[in-house]
Amino acid sequence: MLGILLMARYTCSFTVAGSLETLQQALVETLESCNFEIIYDTGDYVMARERPGRVAFARLVTLEALIDKTTATLEGVGVNFVVKNEELPLQVNNHCRQMYDRLMENLVSQETLQLIERVAAV
Repeated sequence: MLGILLMARYTCSFTVAGSLETLQQALVETLESCNFEIIYDTGDYVMARERPGRVAFARLVTLEALIDKTTATLEGVGVNFVVKNEELPLQVNNHCRQMYDRLMENLVSQETLQLIERVAAV
């Protein structure tokens, strides 16, 4: 019998105006301000995890961000986010959703970024 792994998972695709370097710097600053630590960064792929200590281990949130360098122009850069944890999403307002919302709010409020388009597939 195959087990089904259920987890909280929220995704978002967006395009921001500005350079690739500006986006990368703003992304790192936002993650750090939201209690995340970068565990892997290749320039076009970032993985970060929530710092332990505030919530149970299974509720710790992991973020994966893919920066689409292939379609980046002077007008904008595309980014895909996946925010997830091992928590069963039994409530709409679970910890993973709260962290997702906090990240999105902080990214949108970045002075160096201008959001052009956002598609959330929550």
